[in-house]
Amino acid sequence: MTSIDAFFDRLRRDGAEDRLVKVSGSVRFDIRGERGLRHWRLDIDRGRLRVTDDDGPASTVIRMSEQTAEAMVEGGMNGLAAINRGEILVDGDLALALRIGRLLPAPNARHGGGGT
Repeated sequence: MTSIDAFFDRLRRDGAEDRLVKVSGSVRFDIRGERGLRHWRLDIDRGRLRVTDDDGPASTVIRMSEQTAEAMVEGGMNGLAAINRGEILVDGDLALALRIGRLLPAPNARHGGGGT
């Protein structure tokens, strides 16, 4: 299982996120990697989360490489910086895309915030 799979499985298992209680919308992640294009859809209803591997329409679509996605879910990359560099493309509601960043670990948090 990849770190990306583990991230979405955790969201599916948790089913809710207190930091998103004021958020509603749908986000589809299109992630291109060695196995081709994979999709995950995250439906948010005032903090309640539903995760599927659906490629249907969403209010926000986030496109990135598998390498970028892995770095994001592992806390190795800042999402806003990646958007600014063009490594992440967002179609639709940018504010929603930025809000779901709350689900990701802070950059380098996995590594203790610094060091080697």
